[in-house]
Amino acid sequence: MRPSGQVALDLGPPYEDGERSDSDFEQIPHPSHSTHWAQHPPAHAAPREEQLPLHYMSEEKARRRVTRGPGGNGAYADPVAEKGLDYDAFDDDEGKDVYSKMKVSKGGPISSGRPRRPPPPPPTTVREFFMQNLEHIPPIIYTLLSCWTRFHKIGKAGVVVWDEAHFGKFGSHYLKREFYFDVHPPLGKMLVGLVGLLSGYDGSFGFESGGTYPDTVPYVAMRVMLATFGVALVPLGWYTAVELGMSWMACHLVALMVLCDVAWLCISRFILLDSMLLFFTFTTVFCLAKFHNQQYRPFSFDWWLWLALTGYSIGCVCSVKWVGLFVTFLVGAYTIEDLWEKFGDLKMSVRDQVRHWAARVGCLIVLPILVYMASFKLHFLVLNHSGPGDAQMSSLFQANLIGNTFSENPLDIAYGSRVTLKNMGWGGGLLHSHVQTYPVGSEQQQVTCYHYKDENNEWNIMPRWDEEPYDGEGPLRFLKDGDAIRLQHAPTTRNLHSHPIPAPITKLNNEVSCYGNATIGDYQDYWVVEVVDDIHRGGKDKYDKIHSLTTRLRFRHQASGCYLRAANAVLPQWGFKQIEVSCDKENNPKDIHTYWNVESHWNDRLPAGDTKFYKSPFFRDFWHLNVAMATSNNALVPDPDKEDILASKPLDWPFLRVGLRMCGWGDQQTKYYLVGTPVIWWGGTVSLILAALAAGVYLMRQQRKYVDMEPREWEHFLYVCKVAGVGWLLHFVPFMIMGRVTYIHHYLPTLYFSVLMLAHLLDHFVFSSRRLSDRTKQIVFGVCVLIIVGTFWWFKGVAFGIDGPINDHWGLKWRSSWNIYNE
Repeated sequence: MRPSGQVALDLGPPYEDGERSDSDFEQIPHPSHSTHWAQHPPAHAAPREEQLPLHYMSEEKARRRVTRGPGGNGAYADPVAEKGLDYDAFDDDEGKDVYSKMKVSKGGPISSGRPRRPPPPPPTTVREFFMQNLEHIPPIIYTLLSCWTRFHKIGKAGVVVWDEAHFGKFGSHYLKREFYFDVHPPLGKMLVGLVGLLSGYDGSFGFESGGTYPDTVPYVAMRVMLATFGVALVPLGWYTAVELGMSWMACHLVALMVLCDVAWLCISRFILLDSMLLFFTFTTVFCLAKFHNQQYRPFSFDWWLWLALTGYSIGCVCSVKWVGLFVTFLVGAYTIEDLWEKFGDLKMSVRDQVRHWAARVGCLIVLPILVYMASFKLHFLVLNHSGPGDAQMSSLFQANLIGNTFSENPLDIAYGSRVTLKNMGWGGGLLHSHVQTYPVGSEQQQVTCYHYKDENNEWNIMPRWDEEPYDGEGPLRFLKDGDAIRLQHAPTTRNLHSHPIPAPITKLNNEVSCYGNATIGDYQDYWVVEVVDDIHRGGKDKYDKIHSLTTRLRFRHQASGCYLRAANAVLPQWGFKQIEVSCDKENNPKDIHTYWNVESHWNDRLPAGDTKFYKSPFFRDFWHLNVAMATSNNALVPDPDKEDILASKPLDWPFLRVGLRMCGWGDQQTKYYLVGTPVIWWGGTVSLILAALAAGVYLMRQQRKYVDMEPREWEHFLYVCKVAGVGWLLHFVPFMIMGRVTYIHHYLPTLYFSVLMLAHLLDHFVFSSRRLSDRTKQIVFGVCVLIIVGTFWWFKGVAFGIDGPINDHWGLKWRSSWNIYNE
């Protein structure tokens, strides 16, 4: 079906010389004026049978929006000509546009990020320089406002607030150079130690929860320096919105929401890791957006710079908390899509394909790993003294710490020696027992693996019941490969024992317990020592004596043939969340969880060892510590027998169903309540739902051949939706499936992506709409600003600190599930 009337085509003013353009395609004379040319064609013009068919659908059937200008407001123009599209693509069929036939101009791929503009000429006067940099005035103002909100009354509470008890203590360990263990990577805690050093703190304070800071602890200076990471979130939010191609109104809203959310504000004002985690999450998204905008000129300096900075930021965010892996997955998803599109570009040479792959591997995989490993290398170099976290590491690592006594221990193991046995599996602990019994199975004394030094880790090496009792005055008898021994628990005198009863967690293995005493036992107490090798001396055929620290052993239960094993299976609360020890009936010589070594060794009849035997490679220590972190993190599961009023579930976060008391709630205490600005959290969550619905409607309309927007605008809409929507899902869904205990602050990195989505939808449907007047847009923008700022001002006390009886501060409980008031 064709339009009934002829439609004239205006191609602009004629060439000055009146000559035709040189082209390989059909020569078309340039008209002087469209209407006149249609009625009175020039003599040299060829007769035309039919005018080019143009798009003639009404706005009721299709809506077009043009590329935004610097202010974000589109001007009416011909979208087809602006984009260099082929008019033949708009041949209408039954009143519907054929979207799939639209052809992109030869100028390159459609841009979906910030519109490209030519750089301005170098300024020649101060006024020109100022005019060219006017765009930086708003983020500067927002940064100053961010400084006020983050630093205002930051030292009001002179007590240890919430997790300052943990991270302040870790900072103290760096200043004292004592090795400690934590479930988080070290970069953020090293920065805590650094700000303590810069502020003059000596590391002597214990950071007891709720304790008052003494005058010797410059806690205000430490809080201020760490709050600078929170200050930087606001300009990062602004510039990220700019790089994502949002209008100036949307950029203002992003900056305002980052500035005015009281949860981000509150969490940034204390000695915590969250401000650093948020900072590096923001920088990763910003660098990714900058890199996306350099895609039109691959392998340029700026292209390499922002690709490398994206990888560096990934390494930093993962080195603060493992939650940083979620934004890493976002970069990975973007990269996979990007490389897949390049793989389909038949014009790209194989050489360029390989270069693109190599660049991504080098900058987004190798570089982040190097940054992550470098943080652990520095961690090991600084913490070179023995400390409370020694037992989490391998015995050889501990032997190299200053103040450790392993070098004073005898090397050769003999009968009568008192020892501790370290499991050599990744993250392995020390063989342990205590007076508590199993509530299931044999109900005998529990045997576990424990990651901290304790006298309950000590065992005596004794002969079998059918051999001569051990004589402390008789000749020394050294332990050898193949010896059958008893392991007697030193504090309780019970014997390490196994029997054909299923283990409490690993049901296919036999239970391991402690049974009898120094005079009572049976044949189920016998364990055969099998030497695997020696880390220093090599294969077991090269020596006959077993050494502490370096000799790797397996213990086979003589009666049943199973092997003593500890594989990081966590016991319930009745086992104090310690690691299960079982007897594995499958003989797998390569299973390192069945490998043990003697760690501590006491025997007054033997001389001290030689420290030249004690070497520990970095890569082994690095991997060991990461597995230990993962094991301990997985053990942080909710206790069904204990009510945790601070914990929350992921479904509580998007609509802000809960808050969190960060400190004591007495009338005489300054109170901080971790809760977000409601309109920001609720609006962000609703925007995610609306974005999914809008994308679905657009896709269905495209399938029916309706054109709702230009190709560039459609690409931009999808691009920002994918960054915000996929980023939100990748940060939120993992918490739904993980078993560990969660708190509301785990949602704070996720919140950023809902903020971007909210600003993007307002930009798409309001600020860049052709159907709304500028006045309407300004009114909507003003209302949004008023609501955000007004709600922040209403709730600012929960971040700045509330004094006096909390029930006197009315109007703060916007949801009945918030426990902000004393009831």
